[in-house]
Order: sequence, then C-alpha cells, then structure tokens
Amino acid sequence: MKDIFEWSRVLWNDLPEVFLVEVIFRSVVMFIVLLLTLKIAGKRGVKQLSVFETVIIIALGSAAGDPMLYDNVGILPAITVFVVIILMYRLITWMAAKSKKFETFIEGKTACFINEGRFSIKNFKKESLAQDEFFSELRLKSIEHLGQIENAYIETSGEISTFFYADDEVKYGLPILPHLFDKKNKIIPKDGYFSCTFCGFTEIKTAGTAVCEHCDRDEWVESIKSIRIT
Repeated sequence: MKDIFEWSRVLWNDLPEVFLVEVIFRSVVMFIVLLLTLKIAGKRGVKQLSVFETVIIIALGSAAGDPMLYDNVGILPAITVFVVIILMYRLITWMAAKSKKFETFIEGKTACFINEGRFSIKNFKKESLAQDEFFSELRLKSIEHLGQIENAYIETSGEISTFFYADDEVKYGLPILPHLFDKKNKIIPKDGYFSCTFCGFTEIKTAGTAVCEHCDRDEWVESIKSIRIT
C-alpha cells in the first residue's frame, strides 16, 4: 500500500531526473500541435478568445489537472510543463511583436464579410463560416436584410462587428429572415428587385431565369428594403 505524502512518489513518481528533458520535448510538441489544430478550426471555433489564448488555457489546464487527480503523475514534471508553456508564451509574444506576418498567423486578422450590402465571398470561404450561422448572428442584432449593412467584419475573437446605413440610405437587400429567405427559387416570378441567395448581389430583374454576374449562381429571392428597428 502506497504511503500518503511519500515525497519521492509525489514529486517524481519513481522517474529518473533525466525524464524532465522528455517532458520539455513533449510539452513543446503538444503546444505546437494545439496551436495548429485550433488555427485550422478557425476563429468561430474559439469565439471570444484568440487561438493563442485558447492554447494557453488548454495547455495549463491539462498540466494542472493531471497531478491533482492521478497518483502516477509527479508534481515536478507538471511544474516543468508550466515553465515550458510560459516560456513558449513569452517566445511567441516576442516573435509576434517583431514580425507582423507572424502576429497575423498566430492571432489572425479582421476580415470583411459584407461590403455595401453584399458578401465578400473570398473571405467567407476562407473562414469556413456557414451561411445559416452567420445569418443567425445578424438576426440577433435585429438585422432583416443585407441592404441595412454597410460593412460587417469578423474580428480575431470570432465576434461579428456590423456598421449600418443611415435609415435614409438603406438599400434593397437579401432577406435573412427564414420565412423570406426560404422562398428562394431559380425562377424569378415577376419584375422587381431580387437578390442572389449566395452572394447577396441585388438588382432589378425581369421575370424568368438569371445568373448572378458576381458568383455565377442562379438562385434568387425577392429583396426587401425595410428599415432596421432597434
């Protein structure tokens, strides 16, 4: 039976001192793996925290939790992990301060998603953001259609920032309310303002079929021009 507070076990768990070198190597590798994994997941996967901040939290949480619960994990190897993580944090922060490109890689950068009432398709694809998810975010801001929005950005934290047209400048735009958006069709039923359901391009259309000149898609929905009510 193991004795409580058997210090050689608590601190080392019968491991040789040289094992700390392996702990340092393991910590660096897993830190980098965490960082790259969350980078691939995108901003929305770590909403409200930057990727870098999330990596620090996960790594420190894991290092702290194991020696608290498991008697086969020594405290000194866990402390070594903490030291390595803090040193990695300092190193990456220093490198980010020295290199704008590296800072952008680590923290990401703000991307414009809507410009003058129309999607920036390139940025939208790059962030792997689902249209339904984005529409949901906009509806929470009392937005009914894209014609109310001058610009919208996804911040490095994953939050959506929106800038609106004045009431007298609101344009016809793509409706994002489900009961209106779901009326999309490849056949334009009448003359009037219609919006491409993929990119939000809006113009006067005649009844029949049409292909969007910006994204080459052919699904349309009738545009609306309501003023935003807050």
